[in-house]
Amino acid sequence: MQIDKLRGKQLDDLFDAILTLETREECYLFFDDLCTVNELQSLSQRLLVAKMIKQGHTYASIEKESGASTATISRVKRSLQWGNDAYTLVLNRLDKEE
Repeated sequence: MQIDKLRGKQLDDLFDAILTLETREECYLFFDDLCTVNELQSLSQRLLVAKMIKQGHTYASIEKESGASTATISRVKRSLQWGNDAYTLVLNRLDKEE
């Protein structure tokens, strides 16, 4: 895992903080303090790209709808194919909530 290079107390504290959030509004408040607008846009864009790839959209339609570059789409696709299956885990859980 790429993140293993960062593994430690500092990252554990961040993840523990995120896990304490109970509502969407708390997430808005925390991430507004934590991240820049561009960082939040990038993160949410990647999740949208993953969702669209899983739904079978083409690169062109993903690029058009999400505004993501082909490099971002490729990176997300690589994560879906060779990563930790975390996008799939999260997307499946979100599907169950709907």
